Amino acid sequence: MDAALYWLSRMLEAGEDRLYIARRLIRMAIEDISLADPRALEQAVAAMQAVHFLGIPEGDLALAQAAIYLSVAPKSDAAYRAMGAVHEDVEHTIAEPVPMNLRNAVTRSMKEWGYGEGYQHAHQFEDAMVDMECLPPSLAGRRYYFPTDRGLEKRIGERLEEIRKRKSRTEGP
Repeated sequence: MDAALYWLSRMLEAGEDRLYIARRLIRMAIEDISLADPRALEQAVAAMQAVHFLGIPEGDLALAQAAIYLSVAPKSDAAYRAMGAVHEDVEHTIAEPVPMNLRNAVTRSMKEWGYGEGYQHAHQFEDAMVDMECLPPSLAGRRYYFPTDRGLEKRIGERLEEIRKRKSRTEGP
């Protein structure tokens, strides 16, 4: 954290664009911290807005506050890695149509063609958990996001495990 403040001050003294620094802080919040502490993004965006609104020198304090927050926040790149894995599948698999159960039947004809058939509205189920498959058939059951055990992401992982266990019980042998 002390080094972050030092290098921030060096950048400010050298005349680096404050909004560029804010952009880098936002990027750190989404790439390096992510769901381990979702408030990191809020802090970084608030700093960017403060810099834009206040200017120099008051906006520099917002950058310092964000740098401190991001420095001590728990870190995770799980969402970043998940998007990379999804991108790999998008690049190397065919573009299958959206499953019929996920298609919105906005006309009578669409309903007749099967759009929306089998859709499960979460709020109509116990604990708002459904067991419908939402990926295309060739990717059914694929997992992309593997949360860490750091920060809020630990709770997200526990919730995902609860959902997966519940889903496996409803699928049966």
